[in-house]
Amino acid sequence: MATAQPAPGTPDEVIVVSATRTAQARDRSAVPVAVLDSGTIRTVGAQHIAELLNRAPGVYVHRGNGAEHLTAIRSPVLSAGAGAGSFLYLEDGISLRAPAFANINGLFEAVDELASRVEIIRGPGGAVYGSNALHGLVNVITPDPSIAARRAELELGSYGRARLTAEVSGQTRLGDGYIGLSVRSEDGWRDDASLFRAGIQTRLDWGQGATRWSLRASAIHLEQETATFVNGFEAYRDEVLSRRNSNPEAFRDARAFRVSVHADHRISERWSFSGAAYGRSNDMEFRLHFLPSRALEFTGHDSVGVQSAVTRTTSHGSLTVGADGEWTRGYLIEDQTLPGFGAFPQGIHYDYEVDALTGAVFAHGRHALTDTLELEGGARLETTRFDYTNNTANGAIGRFLRLPDRSDSFTTFAPHAGLVWRFADGWRAFARAARGVRAPQTDELYRLQPGQEIDGIEPEVLDSLEAGVRLSRPNGLTLEATAFTMVKRNVFFRDADGINVTDGRTTHEGLELEGVWPVTGALTISGALTWGIHRYDFDRPVGQASEAIARGNRVDTAPEWLWNVRASWRPADALRLEAEWVHVGEYFADAANDAVYAGHDLLNLRGALQVRDGVELFASLRNAANTRYAERADFAFGGYRYFPGEPRTVSLGVRLGG
Repeated sequence: MATAQPAPGTPDEVIVVSATRTAQARDRSAVPVAVLDSGTIRTVGAQHIAELLNRAPGVYVHRGNGAEHLTAIRSPVLSAGAGAGSFLYLEDGISLRAPAFANINGLFEAVDELASRVEIIRGPGGAVYGSNALHGLVNVITPDPSIAARRAELELGSYGRARLTAEVSGQTRLGDGYIGLSVRSEDGWRDDASLFRAGIQTRLDWGQGATRWSLRASAIHLEQETATFVNGFEAYRDEVLSRRNSNPEAFRDARAFRVSVHADHRISERWSFSGAAYGRSNDMEFRLHFLPSRALEFTGHDSVGVQSAVTRTTSHGSLTVGADGEWTRGYLIEDQTLPGFGAFPQGIHYDYEVDALTGAVFAHGRHALTDTLELEGGARLETTRFDYTNNTANGAIGRFLRLPDRSDSFTTFAPHAGLVWRFADGWRAFARAARGVRAPQTDELYRLQPGQEIDGIEPEVLDSLEAGVRLSRPNGLTLEATAFTMVKRNVFFRDADGINVTDGRTTHEGLELEGVWPVTGALTISGALTWGIHRYDFDRPVGQASEAIARGNRVDTAPEWLWNVRASWRPADALRLEAEWVHVGEYFADAANDAVYAGHDLLNLRGALQVRDGVELFASLRNAANTRYAERADFAFGGYRYFPGEPRTVSLGVRLGG
């Protein structure tokens, strides 16, 4: 649970913590970890976290309106419950939300603007993480308060955008302290699509004998007016149509708060303990604008939990064993304020509470078989019990089924094993076999329609094999190439007829490349490329022909090609320039593979000029070629629909301090 900062020097010295919860050199791990450091975070100045994460190989985050998004990590862009529960979003190794209460837009709760770095694991998360670390995870690392700094940024841009961040850290009478504030607002480039988002983060580290303590807290407040799809083939190409919002009443208001106490204790020369105790609370009001009912949803949950691990280190490796536990109480209310019609009655559709108790044990170890060959592996056993209470009448009303009180439990087992071989100076080969798991989400279990049943729902299981090579040179040249193949079983989703599918199966194969090439002392080329094929491995005929699934079909919203290439030029110490080429390849917009989105290419330009010590001006020109494109393309209810991408935008800012 240490949050060591990346070390300077050769790429082999880059330290990561996400793979095992402890600091280790990235190149020595069989787990592929992409690192977006503080310099990258400042350079991007992301208006949406998708801008930052999509620099990593294997990652494709669809940007929605405001803070909304859909995520893909070694996967198609997943929606609904699959999108909410297939990726684990963390802050300093602790999940932003309780796993069974995931939110498809869960990354809006991360204080990413203030992060010291972001680490991304592609593929199953390994033994130290449980349910939801299925296709991958994102770990947002908070700043190290022992690094004294004072920094403030103000940025203004197109469509009424304004961003303010301020941070201060250093030694205090109580220990090393940090506090940061981030505020962002925008009018929105589409009608009735404003956003206000504020985050605050604090941290205090201190030592007592052989023990290091860290107290951390974060809070997020979100107010968003939501713009929805535009309809019609290639409607995103019409700027006037793209700016329209057919659901101006849509909104999302949310709050999240987290607090944790971390401890690292050196028991002896070979033994150490690390642990954390934490609490979280969040709630949200949301207009279900995509349903005919336009109902209001009220949802939230409160949690307390602990993480613990004991590590024994030897001259040949290490072994960690640990136990985690968490209790959560969550609720959901769906209320239709419109007059009743058809299968949508006015009033309460759902009103329930769920108590969830999760417990897990795990082990993870590394062992040097030779001077050049290391073995690593581990496993995690986790069980979750849900106690569901219905606060309204049991039975079906319209298209809504309210279950009577009940309890359910699910147990998962996730092993993994890998090898890392240093076969030449600067070269390493690695291979890993791993299993990822996803227990059902609470709204998949208890937010049902007549004819749907809980029986038959099993945890999703993803089995993964991957292998690759890494190159790192003292001059800064790095390359990582990874090939993977994965099979996912017990895939749960609701088909176009609104029926639960509990036995879906998909396959995933791909290749990821990531590298940095210092061409000269002033010019560096870097980037990431992803090639992936994602297929359905089962048949599912439905009434909606466009959503009929046939074995061998490509999974919809899964581009075969993605790349992000940057040229960074520093002609003088005080001047930095960057040009970024973003490519999203063609993909199918429906499960039957009849509707297609052609893909797009974007050019982004960024620059920064240090005018004097402690004062830096920076600017960005996003979508410099003013390309008409879609952030998301979909085919549903007999027609195309899109989230249109923003036209050319400009932003200017000033940064004070270090």
